[in-house]
Amino acid sequence: MIAGIDLGTTHSLIGVMDSGFPVLIADAAGERLTPSVVNFSADGSVRVGRDATPYLTGAPERTVFSVKRLMGLRPGESIDHFPYIVKPSPDGAAGIDIDGQVLLPEQIAGHILAKLKADAERATEAVIDRAVITVPAYFNDAQRSATKRAGELAGIRVERILSEPTAAALAYGLDRLDENSKVAVFDLGGGTFDISILELTAGMFEVKATHGDTHLGGDDLDSATKEWLAARLGRTVTREEARSLREALSSDPQAQLDGIVFSREDLEAIWRPIIERTRSHCAQAVFDSGIELTDLNRVILVGGATRMPTVQQFVEEIFGQTPDCTQHPDEAVALGAVIQAGILDGQVRNMTLLDVTPLSLGIETFGGLMNVLIPRNTTIPIKKGEMFTNAIGNQTSMGIKVLQGEREMARDNWPLGAFDLEFSPAPKGHARVGVQFEIDANGILHVLARDIATGTDHIVQIDSAVQVSDEAVEQMVGDSVEHAFADMSERIFTETRIKAEEMLPAIQTALDRMGADIPAEDRQRITSLVAEVETAIEKENSQRLKKLLTTLDDATQELATLLIESLMRE
Repeated sequence: MIAGIDLGTTHSLIGVMDSGFPVLIADAAGERLTPSVVNFSADGSVRVGRDATPYLTGAPERTVFSVKRLMGLRPGESIDHFPYIVKPSPDGAAGIDIDGQVLLPEQIAGHILAKLKADAERATEAVIDRAVITVPAYFNDAQRSATKRAGELAGIRVERILSEPTAAALAYGLDRLDENSKVAVFDLGGGTFDISILELTAGMFEVKATHGDTHLGGDDLDSATKEWLAARLGRTVTREEARSLREALSSDPQAQLDGIVFSREDLEAIWRPIIERTRSHCAQAVFDSGIELTDLNRVILVGGATRMPTVQQFVEEIFGQTPDCTQHPDEAVALGAVIQAGILDGQVRNMTLLDVTPLSLGIETFGGLMNVLIPRNTTIPIKKGEMFTNAIGNQTSMGIKVLQGEREMARDNWPLGAFDLEFSPAPKGHARVGVQFEIDANGILHVLARDIATGTDHIVQIDSAVQVSDEAVEQMVGDSVEHAFADMSERIFTETRIKAEEMLPAIQTALDRMGADIPAEDRQRITSLVAEVETAIEKENSQRLKKLLTTLDDATQELATLLIESLMRE
């Protein structure tokens, strides 16, 4: 049986298809929401979910929450302040220190998934060993891979990693909308934010664009609330107290703490700047989708933080329409995961889901350029390839550097991995190497490099992609826009310089061999132009360099003809 799982920052859920309907499963206490909390006691026992929550205050240094924010990261990279110790694991990834043993985030998440699995097996009296697990749409490859490993540690084969906004769209029954419906999914959960633009055509969900921040959510609102309350109450305020007050003010205009009445209006002043951080992501996703705001048929809200009236008002302000709040915001993603499980299991038919890759993927080429093979917002799964040749004569191998990012120069993008493909020595431009990128349905990248002459393949699965913070992912997209002109100018100059550096030695060789056969004034003009080209390269003057190369090409036509004739005679 395939289950659907929402592995959330604050709560997690599991469900299965039953008689054609998605059903979320309750634990022994009758609760469908399982707190994403794990406590490690001094005697070695492990408590998960509701049993672990009392230890958030009783033993905070041994109780892990919001572990989703640590998935796929390295220490120091956008790691929030936690009461437990975050330090490097042996392989350099961010880990949690419990009594000197450093546990990886996926190991913690594995305990949560194992608890969900046990609850589902108790309720269904069936073995649950396969699942669809949801992740934020903006999770990078390392975070998706870590999620998959968490499932494996829990004894679950992960059949599909599904983006949360896509899952939410399924839960809202968007497959029943009219043809060519266009929908925005605004997902503000406990620790992550996603905005996705989807289009439904002939029973097919296609994610047109996605954007977000996997370090923005209810946790940030609670932290700001906690600090604000502590300053006014003159005492330490716990995270649970701050969250309870925020949640109370989501349904009532006033709430009490320590006998003091606080109004929603009091807190909105500190919440609004945090919520405002979603604006740029929404604007970018709409722009990338190519869909006008006025053409959106529906805006749906997902995630517990969207219960807040100030969030709903903000979304209406951005999109110009009242958002759809008809689904349970905490359960919509899990229901969608169950429906996707039903699709894979053959219980749900006539529906196809297409996701997208959030950042461009490519390789470094000669001159330090980024050569994009798969642009960002390309529908996945996808397979694309390109042919490359050797830039230097008689080289015996080619270094393949895999990159992810939006900048024109390789150095400004993130390296995902590197390897060498060996081949027989060949003159410059004669070797043929095919490079193919394949992103599977889980968003995980596989790279194949092939020596065309021998058919030798080198295949690599990129499991450790983009070990950087998600603020840096957002910054990457922003920088690509901010530096677009400068980046393109540098790329043009680099490409022109490479052309010049190939051209000048060839011209010198021709002059040495056939220079005496052309008029002296022509020889002098060519020599003068060569000097001007070298000066333009030194001064990095792209426009002048391009013009000079064109002029030099025209000036050497007769010389080239004489050289070719001489070579043919020989």
